[in-house]
Amino acid sequence: MKKLDDFRLTFGNRELVPIMIGGMGVDISTSALALEAARLGGIGHISDAMIKVVSDSKFNTTFVKEKLQRYKFNVANMDKSVVQFRLGELAEATKLHVGKTMEAVRGAGMVFINCMEKLTMNAPKETLTVRLRSALDAGIDGITLAAGLHLNSFSLIEDHPRFRDAKLGIIVSSARALQLFIRKNMRTNRLPDYVVVEGPLAGGHLGFGMDWAKYELSSIVAEVMAWLKNEKLDIPVIPAGGIFTGSDAVRYMEMGAAGVQVATRFTVTHECGLPEKVQQEYFKASEEDIEVNEQSPTGYPMRMLKSSPAIGAGIRPNCEAYGYLLDAKGCCAYIDAYNRTVEANPGVKKLSVKDKTCLCTHMRNFDCWTCGHYTYRLKDTTTKNEDGSYRQLSAEHVFKDYQFSTDNRIALPA
Repeated sequence: MKKLDDFRLTFGNRELVPIMIGGMGVDISTSALALEAARLGGIGHISDAMIKVVSDSKFNTTFVKEKLQRYKFNVANMDKSVVQFRLGELAEATKLHVGKTMEAVRGAGMVFINCMEKLTMNAPKETLTVRLRSALDAGIDGITLAAGLHLNSFSLIEDHPRFRDAKLGIIVSSARALQLFIRKNMRTNRLPDYVVVEGPLAGGHLGFGMDWAKYELSSIVAEVMAWLKNEKLDIPVIPAGGIFTGSDAVRYMEMGAAGVQVATRFTVTHECGLPEKVQQEYFKASEEDIEVNEQSPTGYPMRMLKSSPAIGAGIRPNCEAYGYLLDAKGCCAYIDAYNRTVEANPGVKKLSVKDKTCLCTHMRNFDCWTCGHYTYRLKDTTTKNEDGSYRQLSAEHVFKDYQFSTDNRIALPA
């Protein structure tokens, strides 16, 4: 019976354990988690989601405080068009996070960064350009383009000296999305080095509508592979979403996948950035505790625990400090939802905004508990402590369980 370790993910003459840990923001996929994946011979992701917040917490910078001070005059104003990110600070924060991570890399693996197009930051093109270029400047091994079609992202960095050196990949949820990406970026004469095909059971934002349940990852992977073969394109395909055991991974490798991307099982490791009290909520969750909703201001459906404190919270928009989801006109769907709620409830001090959530603030506070479909199975991957809580795992334990397990077995911690 084959195990995942019988396969290798090949980039040129470089062979890796075919395990990629997905990029979970805000600093849920920490440097420590990514570095463990690299040490063990696979690929780990860090994320550039809310990069200034991450920089402040890790490197004692004061980007958030200074931004809030600059725009404090606008806090009570629901027109946020004046709130802008200083591109130099954005570059500095990115270089700090990426550079310090890359300095610490040990082992035969690689570290990539997950870069979401939906973080529009009131200047979509300008801020995305800085994030991409700064990550390359700081020595990142690869960039995974996520949460968007990224139809122009290659053009933003095509003159960068590392444009053909770093590994560049795209996350898609359909063959059509991949076709659009490749067609649009053909003029750069640069194909993606890998394609992550993310299915409907993934955590966080989904590339599907609320009819997500009618889709299957295996079918989408097969469709993508068939199209690539027909076009004579040799691009590694990496399935993601709902791959819970090493045996699940092997099934995709036998289909012809180059590797797998996994994340859910790493959310309850010591190296993950989730606070331990939140990890316990993940362990305790039942299947009925998980939902796909339309709370996200991005417009994408999002999978999370129903008990997330972010759901129904009515905090005032905090764009002066954060504002990562402001579009090119300084608008955000949460601001609209908040204003509607205020107008419908005059004089009410404690509001409950039902249809959207302030994703920036709640992700910053770890109150938006996004998760994968199989989060309810996490309790079966560990043991209980004497006080009834569940035992945290190590990233190495989970990584090696994927790498060496067979027959759908999950190794419990010793």
